[in-house]
Amino acid sequence: MRRTARTALRLVSLSLGMMLSAQALAVTCQSDVSFDRWLEDFKKEALANGIKPQVLAAASPYMKFEQRIVHRDRAQGVFNQSFLKFSDRLIPASRLQRGQAQISSHAALFAKVEKEFGVPAPILTAFWGLESDFGTNTGNSNVFGALATLAYDCRRPDYFRPQLMDALRIVQRGDLTVDEMMGGDWAGELGAMQFTASDYYKNALDYDGDGKRNLVKSTPDTVASAANFLKNLGWKRGEPWLQEVRLTKDLPWDQADLTIQLPVSQWKAWGVKPAYGALPADAMKASLLLPMGRKGPAFLAYENFQVLQGWNNSMVYVTTVAYFATRLAGAPPVHRGDPDIEVMQPNDVSELQRILLRMGEDIGEPDGKVGAKTRAAIKRAQLKVGLPADSYPTTELLQKLRASASR
Repeated sequence: MRRTARTALRLVSLSLGMMLSAQALAVTCQSDVSFDRWLEDFKKEALANGIKPQVLAAASPYMKFEQRIVHRDRAQGVFNQSFLKFSDRLIPASRLQRGQAQISSHAALFAKVEKEFGVPAPILTAFWGLESDFGTNTGNSNVFGALATLAYDCRRPDYFRPQLMDALRIVQRGDLTVDEMMGGDWAGELGAMQFTASDYYKNALDYDGDGKRNLVKSTPDTVASAANFLKNLGWKRGEPWLQEVRLTKDLPWDQADLTIQLPVSQWKAWGVKPAYGALPADAMKASLLLPMGRKGPAFLAYENFQVLQGWNNSMVYVTTVAYFATRLAGAPPVHRGDPDIEVMQPNDVSELQRILLRMGEDIGEPDGKVGAKTRAAIKRAQLKVGLPADSYPTTELLQKLRASASR
């Protein structure tokens, strides 16, 4: 599992009620050993993996268990928001203007990076803006505390234990000192692009030639490393990532699925038209993305959009990044669709998930979040009850499934 939706939690303030709701939905678990015993074993493993004793000694004072980190990890309710609400909050006019200014002021750097890695300035700037507000909000907590806590916590130790090890390797390589390992206050991410420690260790570049890969203070290192990361994920030079489109009412809605990639010519045949500009070559593959169902905004998501999901697997976050990048590239504001689009509350989504589980769907825990597995299960349920299969949760679907379950 790659890093889950996380960094924008620093950028969007959560209400106490939302946090408590998210915690109530979270999976509860308990570790079998004490933190001190666990840390002792981890340190032995680190030494066996080549971490120098002096590096481990320098990091040890920060490697403490913090219960608040666990609470924050459980409370990711902001990503239950609809695409329009989420993107409205994260892409105000001021951030769009600042992003355009960044592209202009660093034009030579962006041109050099695109020539070398193939990733255009709008994509890099969109991540830069949403991850850290262009480097102004990189976090003020030492990442070793968060990483040690989450590596010990029973929810995702297999993901965070390697992150903690790679954080030590970053220090040992000489990129940052232990005291410079400052990042977001709960997920242990670093620098202006908020890389996980493992992504930092594997993808960071020294692009300013000072001998260090510094993604906290160096803009050249930051921008080039982000491009290197996306290239390594499979970014295709010169190809689009996302484009808003207009739809007909009789589209085969079950084809609106990121797992379904069809030639642009097929989407054209079904009446899909560009909301601006022109669609790319007929042979190019694209998926139809309906983040708020058939009544909301509609996009063709190209193969480069799939690459962006390797950066962050929250669909609302990645869609917002991709949309932000289209705006930076000159696209107009998105069409908002039906003004009365329903947005189900987490408790209702959780009930829907429980019903889907009883139907035999493998969606994981009923957490009130509409992830990829839940969307796929919703589509199958819509097909069963005769609703347009756009994978979007609605009260109508919930009511039909309730009725079926009571028979």
